Amino acid sequence: MNDQNKKAWLYLLPALVFLILFMVYPLIDVFIYSLEEGYNFASQTYYGVGPYNYSYVLHDPYFLQAVKNTFLLVIITVPVSTGLALLISVGLSSIRPLRELYQTIYFLPYVTNTLAVGLVFMVLFQKTEYTDGLVNLLIEALGGSPADFIDGPYWAKMFVLCFYTVWVVLPFKILVLTSALASVNQDYYKAARVDGTSKLRTFTRITLPMISPMIFYLVITGFIGAFKAYSDVVALFGTDLNAAGMNTIVGYVYDMLYGASGGYPSYASAAAIILFAIVLTITCINLLVSRKHVQY
Repeated sequence: MNDQNKKAWLYLLPALVFLILFMVYPLIDVFIYSLEEGYNFASQTYYGVGPYNYSYVLHDPYFLQAVKNTFLLVIITVPVSTGLALLISVGLSSIRPLRELYQTIYFLPYVTNTLAVGLVFMVLFQKTEYTDGLVNLLIEALGGSPADFIDGPYWAKMFVLCFYTVWVVLPFKILVLTSALASVNQDYYKAARVDGTSKLRTFTRITLPMISPMIFYLVITGFIGAFKAYSDVVALFGTDLNAAGMNTIVGYVYDMLYGASGGYPSYASAAAIILFAIVLTITCINLLVSRKHVQY
């Protein structure tokens, strides 16, 4: 190893130590916990090693409900939020007057506390003995029937959760895509106008390919963020998510550690490893798809 390689490894050493201590070691530790059967948190003892914790978690109806909620949240919110962000970003890029003001307005929800926003959404959608909520008042004004979006049927609660999640993640995606659109070389658009290319074809043949790396980045981070959803759900439906039927995988892990059914770190570790495997699999699939559709 020459002096340059030694110097490069020396520069990388702090980052490597940080990754090993705070990422690699915890992951290995969680995997070990997930295999320890009958682990007692107080005495730090267990009676066996095996896959029982995974079998328990995969047959737990609360975990299965959490998986269903999480996948629905991912499948609905990621494409919807990315598509809306793209449309809004294109609109912002095509106007000049008050562009900075509009960008600031769209970015405001991103710097607002999620729990505070969740409480506002709960007030807007919750039906109480005193009021049906602002949203239900609007529905009634349009001739519809009011619904309890917080304590009512499952579809209503999932609608509020998806609507809230899209609203929260939209500002960051708009900011990223607006910056990506601004970085596209204008010579391509000039050449397209000279050739008489339609706006739709210009968008699909020039704009989308040029910003495809940013779109792919947002899709990947969107998947990971949606799979880690927990605080948003708590802000809307409270801490007893199992009773509300709106728990997520991360919420299930937290409940197994500290919640009403807490004190089972082995079950929590098994659920965390399953979540890691799901996210890793979906990320790898997205990476394979990006080889054909993302242009760098």
